[in-house]
Amino acid sequence: MTISSSMNAGVAGLNVNASKLATIADNIANSKTYGYKRVDADFSAMTLPEQRGKYTAGGVRVSTYRQVTAQGALISTANATDIAVGGRGMLPVTSAAAIGAGPGPYPMMMTATGSFRPDASGVLRSESGLVLLGWPAAADGSIPPQSRDSAAGLVPVNVAHNQFAADPTTAITLGINLPATATAAGASGDSMEISLEYFDNLGATQTMTAVFTPQVPGAGQSNLWTMEIVDLATGPAPIAEFSVQFDATTGTGGTVLSVTPVFGGTYNAATGELDVTFDRGPVSISVGSPGTSSGLTQLSDQFAPITLEKNGAPTGNVTSVEIDANGIVSANYDSGFSRVIFQVPLVDVANPNALDPAMGQAFTATRESGAFFLWDAGSGPTGATIGYALEESTTDIAGELTALIQTQRAYASNAKIIQTVDEMLQETTNIKR
Repeated sequence: MTISSSMNAGVAGLNVNASKLATIADNIANSKTYGYKRVDADFSAMTLPEQRGKYTAGGVRVSTYRQVTAQGALISTANATDIAVGGRGMLPVTSAAAIGAGPGPYPMMMTATGSFRPDASGVLRSESGLVLLGWPAAADGSIPPQSRDSAAGLVPVNVAHNQFAADPTTAITLGINLPATATAAGASGDSMEISLEYFDNLGATQTMTAVFTPQVPGAGQSNLWTMEIVDLATGPAPIAEFSVQFDATTGTGGTVLSVTPVFGGTYNAATGELDVTFDRGPVSISVGSPGTSSGLTQLSDQFAPITLEKNGAPTGNVTSVEIDANGIVSANYDSGFSRVIFQVPLVDVANPNALDPAMGQAFTATRESGAFFLWDAGSGPTGATIGYALEESTTDIAGELTALIQTQRAYASNAKIIQTVDEMLQETTNIKR
């Protein structure tokens, strides 16, 4: 009967408002939880057909959902591996329990932000037990091609594996002025040399020497030099030799005119680089392009080193780890260089609001959310990864307190309906008596 349906509607009202109250309680309780996504309750009416021309109350039902796409404010921190996402996308993580269970592949979850710090093994993990996942870099710092629709290539980001490293020298710049008078007739023809330290593949210091010998003509001036490259790691014998001709014309006088390889190397006129193989491997030596004043010059009567530079660094110890906007994790070493060790992709799904919540503000993909895809941070629809930052909760305390008052009144009103129906049924019983 209609009066009974009223009671059922009142009971349904109590149930849905109890659910609404539970979401408000969770939201308020997690107002200071980093990465928390607020939960909301959506009410929908239940309609029943009329019976014998009388209206029948259907009541109400509730569905709860989490607003994963909402983003909280970003705050700055002092920890380089506090990571937030500036836009769409989430960080791939797994549980510490999964790591302890054995080697991968690991079940992938995703989170909007995390305060990650290395544990005793060097693995970046949060206090809530989430372990950051990424793609490991190759020895040269490049990231090998990876599957974008599978988590099979993701491994825990471990900074201890790269605790010590060396950065071998691959490029040297020689900016030297050779005396023009040395290639004139009657000059002594004595060789001139300069040595420069470089770093080998093991981080040890080695020495290379460039020996310049002027070609003295019988008359006039040749402006021609022989350049020998000696790598003392392999012995005193030259590993390469080049013939360097200088320009003596107006305007470009004193600059390199041509470089001719004799043995052991090649010359690229466009870049001004000699390609020579040292004991550690290939090394590019910049001596300048024809017509330019950088690199080797032949002016005046002075042998003068102007610019002597090299890249690389000796063996160093990791002092810090940072992540850039593209998810590239780099280790900084106390010897003055940095090395790419991991790339952290961003996970995106078609319907983030349908993700299932898991431990520690993490989520897992569902059929309703759609399949995930791994993007390079800052590409496609995803935002940038931001170090030294955390995302605050999306809870609005003022809004939740307003909703709390409304829910309390709605609950009391539904309780009043039940009380009223009970009194009406009691009156009906009294009529029968």
